[in-house]
This record gives sequence, C-alpha cells and structure tokens, in this order.
Amino acid sequence: MKFLFAVLAIFVVALPCAWTKLELDAGPSFNVIDYGATGNGQTDDSQAFLKAWKDACNASYGTATLLIPKEKTFMLQPVLFRGPCKPPTVHIKLKGTIIAPNKIEAWKLPKSTRMAWIRFRHISGLVIRGGGWGLIDGQGSPWWNSYFNTEIKRPTALHFRECDYLFLSGLTHINSPKNHISINRCNNSLISKIHMIAPDESPNTDGIDISQSSNIVIKNSKMETGDDCIAINHGSTFISIIGVFCGPGHGISIGSLGKNGAHQTVEEIYVRNCTFNRTTNGARIKTWIGGQGYARKITFKDIILMEATNPVIIDQQYNPYDNVGGVRVSDVSYHNVRGTSSSMHAIKLHCDKSVGCTNIELKGINITTITGKKTYASCKNVKGVCSFCNPHVSCLSHKGSN
Repeated sequence: MKFLFAVLAIFVVALPCAWTKLELDAGPSFNVIDYGATGNGQTDDSQAFLKAWKDACNASYGTATLLIPKEKTFMLQPVLFRGPCKPPTVHIKLKGTIIAPNKIEAWKLPKSTRMAWIRFRHISGLVIRGGGWGLIDGQGSPWWNSYFNTEIKRPTALHFRECDYLFLSGLTHINSPKNHISINRCNNSLISKIHMIAPDESPNTDGIDISQSSNIVIKNSKMETGDDCIAINHGSTFISIIGVFCGPGHGISIGSLGKNGAHQTVEEIYVRNCTFNRTTNGARIKTWIGGQGYARKITFKDIILMEATNPVIIDQQYNPYDNVGGVRVSDVSYHNVRGTSSSMHAIKLHCDKSVGCTNIELKGINITTITGKKTYASCKNVKGVCSFCNPHVSCLSHKGSN
C-alpha cells in the first residue's frame, strides 16, 4: 500500500502542473458559434459542435481550444467526438450550458452504437473545464419515469473510452438519464471540482462509473445522485478518491463483481477524507456468488458518516440464488470511520463460506446512531482484526476497545 500512496502523491501533484505547462503554448481557438451553433436551447447544434471539433482535433500547433461560450444553451443530440488528435492537448472550455433533448421520442439514438449521449473516444490529453460556469443537463426525468419499461434502454450522459491523460474540472452535471459519467479504458487521469445532482429517487443515476482503467484520481467533488456516487468495476487498478462529499445516493462501491460467473478483478483502491451524508450505503464492496476473480488491496480511511444506513458493508453474496464459488475479497482496511448511522446495524461483513474474506482490518471505528441507541455488527466467514471498534465485531480478532 505504501507504493500506492507514493504513486498517487506524485500523480496528484504533477498532473495539474503538466496541463498548465501545456496550455502555456497556446494554439488556435474554435468557437462553436462560428460553426453555426445557435445556443438558443431548442435548435440542434450537434453538427456545429462536430465541425468545430474536427478542426480542433486537426490543429497543427499548440493546444487547440474548443470554446462553448457562456450565456448560451446548446441542445445536442447523441454525438461522438473521436480521436486521435494532432495536438498533444485538446482543451474544451465549457462556459455555457449543454442540454439533451427533453423527450425520449426526440432523441436520435443510433441503434448500432453504445447507449450514450456525449461520447469521447481515443483522445489523449483531453481537457474539459467548466471554470465554475459550465453546466451539463441530461434532462433525464422522462427516462426515469420509463424505468420499468424493459424495451427502453437509458443512455449514459458522458462516456469516455480510451482517453488517457483525461482532465475534468469545474463542471456541474445534472439529471442524467442513467449514470452521469463512464470512464472506460482510460489511464492517468484526474477529475476534480465536479458537482453532480440528480433526485434521490432517480434510478441508476450513478455519479462516476470506472472500468478497465488505472491511475485515476477523483478529488474535491460533490455527488448528490440516485445511485452510487462512484462505482469501481472490473479491471480498475490504482484508483484514488479523495475529498468527495457523497449523498444522497448509494455510497462509494467496489463492484458489483462476478455477475453471471464472470472473472473480474479490482485492486489498489484508496478512498480517503470522504463524507457520506444520508446515503443508503457508505463504504461498500459487493460481489456475486458464482463469480470468479478478486477484490483486494482496498483502503477506506478518514471517513465521516452522517446518518448513513449501511456505513460499512462487504456483501460477498450479492446474488443469494447462486451457490458455487465467489470473488475473493482480501486485504481490505477501514481506518478512522466515524459518525452516525440511521440504522443500529452499522457494520455488515457477509462473506461466502466457499471463499470467505481474508485480511480484513478495522481500526478506529466509532459509529453511533442518531437516536443514541447502541449500534451492532454482523459478520460471517471473515478473517481479520478489529482494534478500537465501536460497535464490536465478534468474528474478528481484537486488539483494543473504545
């Protein structure tokens, strides 16, 4: 774990400096208005954006800038911004507002492509900055109302695939039809000062989903959504989440992993200085019975709880109807987790008897209820240690008490 800390410390400090240095070598700027965008919130501005992107991506020198001006609202149909690009950095300055179509029947979703509204693919050195003004509105309410219609597949709002050295900052992102941001096959990237908002009852409106990516830092952001604030899925390694305020929503989740017997892995995950405010879960790991692979080397540290329902939870039996094998969970630590739970059942470590959970460490845990009633923990098939833990975790070895 010391190696992880060293890597992340270097990465967090060096990456913003690298972007600043690149942007000093200013290149051409491409304003979407100059390409025919109206910004009236009703006209489809997709083609103007794509034309401006094409020129920015093919710029011959410096850092190319795609400008989306303030005090304008641009309606976009599903679009794909594709690379690779010639400039080492392409900078999107989002000062205005981008909105999706406001009715499901108004969307022009190609059947042959991934279900997403705005896609970025194969772009190295992509910078998207809102500067505190930029707003992305997925207008997801009609999609949420159709949640139980299995024939309607809801789109992700922003999808990044194969975008190394991605930098997102200063954006407000609201009301996605489904998850707000997907990060897939991206490496060495930084996301900071992002504010995501969707109603507590909006289904599956995750903040950020990460898969098959490494060296990702998410910091100093606020996520108020209807599902996981951040979900870390298969193939994710060296993910650091620092200073994130989560709630409402379902907390920060590792997984789920191993659905339909799949072999899936997650490791080297570091979550620090995060707050869970009235979330369904806090720090969660969830895997399916019947799956294969592992979730390991995971740390939750300096966590503040504010009326979280399931503050600390490992669920290795996410699908109780299967009964063969499981994803191995090991080397997980919870350090300095403090605050209040809306439930007396504050800690759940439920592991499958066929594989169990090993080397689980809880240290400096103090979880009370909002009513002052005593909390309790439940656990099964877990090996590990708990020191200075409130509530007491019976199946773990103990080194101290509060």
